Amino acid sequence: MFVTSRRRQVASGLLPLILLSALALLVQPAHAIKFALDAYRYPSQKCIWNAAHPDALVIVTANVGPGDGQRIDIEIIDSSPQRNIYLSKKNISGEKRFAVTAHSEGDVGVCFRNYLDAGIGPEQTRRSRIIDLDIDIGADAVDYNAIANQESLSGLETEMRKLEGVVKEIVDEMDYLKKREERFQSTNVSTGVRVQNFAWFMILSLVGLGAWQILHLRSFFKRKYLID
Repeated sequence: MFVTSRRRQVASGLLPLILLSALALLVQPAHAIKFALDAYRYPSQKCIWNAAHPDALVIVTANVGPGDGQRIDIEIIDSSPQRNIYLSKKNISGEKRFAVTAHSEGDVGVCFRNYLDAGIGPEQTRRSRIIDLDIDIGADAVDYNAIANQESLSGLETEMRKLEGVVKEIVDEMDYLKKREERFQSTNVSTGVRVQNFAWFMILSLVGLGAWQILHLRSFFKRKYLID
């Protein structure tokens, strides 16, 4: 009897942890992508966009494959009206790791250009380089292994710290959605008031125009002696 109750207590204690772990797996998006980037004399940008909140940590890990006669440039920007540029590097190769902090609400883009060297003629075979890109945002970008080593955390405490970061991201996301809903609601209310005022203006204008037409016709008929 005691063993059964003890097992129930352990199971009930592990249930919230299991639920949080499942929730963490559901909310964590995958930001890894691998693609080939063709080289041109005047290349266009190829950007990978991900949503990020203000003050969110963004870790970009780019592994650029080998390629003769080519130069890869990277630029990290956002989609805000200011078009902030967080980082700009030229001629990257191998595995590179970059860390930036988002300044505004919107998407953060990791953009690449593959330049073809001037000494290579257009008649030669088209060239490209393979880029393996991994983007971690928010709680995913935190190095919990380093934190565990620094604070001497156990495996369970490290997992709880990860779940704490994920839950904080969820709460922040809910707060953002709430503020966005309030902003949309305020916009709808103000738009409704403007439409209503415009409708009253049109009604009053039509009534005034009708009254003016009646008075004008009455005075016209009086001048023509058609009515008294």
